[in-house]
Amino acid sequence: MIKTGFAGLAAIGLLLLSATFALAHHPMGGALPQTFWHGLLSGIGHPVIGIDHLAFIIAAGVAAALAGPRVLLAAVYIAATIAGCLVTAAGGVTLPMMEVAIAASVLLVGGLLMAGTTVPASVFAVLFAIAGLYHGSAYAGAIVGAETTPLAAYLIGFGLVQFAIMVAAGWAAGRARAHAGRAALEPRLAGAVVAGVGLTFLVEHAERIMLPGM
Repeated sequence: MIKTGFAGLAAIGLLLLSATFALAHHPMGGALPQTFWHGLLSGIGHPVIGIDHLAFIIAAGVAAALAGPRVLLAAVYIAATIAGCLVTAAGGVTLPMMEVAIAASVLLVGGLLMAGTTVPASVFAVLFAIAGLYHGSAYAGAIVGAETTPLAAYLIGFGLVQFAIMVAAGWAAGRARAHAGRAALEPRLAGAVVAGVGLTFLVEHAERIMLPGM
């Protein structure tokens, strides 16, 4: 049981830390994707180069596994990110207070996991839908101005990688609960890590707003 729990936590920690290294190795190096494969690679890379996005995806996967309908909740979040990306990339609409909202979503989902209370799947569905719009809108920054083919590939890429991360995180949480039941500590510890990431980003963005010259 202990071995399984630490393995799950280690996997989550490695996923979070991978964002730091991915920053220097984005597939397109910041260039606008021009082909299907460029769009696909950029889409696969983008959700893991921002630790706030990655933290939310991991926490969402854990929350979906604990709430029950993990595939449905994952589909809600991924569909919302695609919609958010299209709203900004194709519609030119920028969501208000985007960075603050994203950081707050990370803090909220991490806090819910850390608290260890039973949260209805419907609550997570609403949270995932709203957060997904904001996270997806942020993803659009790498694809604005691209042609239809690379844009479609970009959507496929980040949809697939988000689903894979959520499944992996959910699997780790499911293994922990299978051994320790609802008292499993690992999901709460993962929530604490994610909440810490969200709080750090939220404070940073708040400082930029209140102290723009610093």
